[in-house]
Amino acid sequence: MAEDAIAAANVRLQELGYADRDLAVHPGPRGKALLKGSRIISPFSDDAALVLRVVETLVPPEAELGTRLLRPASLRATLAE
Repeated sequence: MAEDAIAAANVRLQELGYADRDLAVHPGPRGKALLKGSRIISPFSDDAALVLRVVETLVPPEAELGTRLLRPASLRATLAE
């Protein structure tokens, strides 16, 4: 399941206009997934299903993000709302 969620998140990121170097999801240690790249301050690490949810609901299209960078703390805070 984790591989499916990671693949789905990467497809969605490509649809949003991100190149792999800019923002992509990678397998992490202990079954976690990492959202990382040049468009995020530091990697966002969590369960693959949650990372997929973040990509689907919180990551804006690349053109809308502009020159800003994503912040993992802001993503987590928005999830908690």
